[in-house]
Amino acid sequence: MGGISNSKLLRFIAVLASIAYTNLVSALETSTSPSDAEVYFITPQDGDKVPKKFTVKFGLKNMGVAPAGIAVKNTGHHHLLINVSQLPPLREPLANNSNIRHFGAGQTESVLEVPRGVYTLQLLLGNHAHVPHEPPVISEKITVTVE
Repeated sequence: MGGISNSKLLRFIAVLASIAYTNLVSALETSTSPSDAEVYFITPQDGDKVPKKFTVKFGLKNMGVAPAGIAVKNTGHHHLLINVSQLPPLREPLANNSNIRHFGAGQTESVLEVPRGVYTLQLLLGNHAHVPHEPPVISEKITVTVE
């Protein structure tokens, strides 16, 4: 049987590694944002008292919304930071957990259901690979009280 020689196998592995590396580097590249881009909360507003289940509506100026995986200049999708005291690394894909919620389908609002308490909320726009733009498009932090 002929099979694949070791040198051909090594070249094949090297090509695959190169492709994977190129894709990783391009995914981690930040996308530029217009200097006048702005992300903000439509509702709730800072200081609002809200029920345990409430709607959060996201606003965006001077950029467009595009789902994750769709690389279009001057677009991105929302990430909601809940009780995040320190910003995550801004040159890496954002984590997806209970404190950083992804809206990668391009949603511009969501219903949150959280226990009673005081919460800080902040919006951060991510590019097609969930990496924040350069400069970052980030909202002011607001505080809401869930009754």
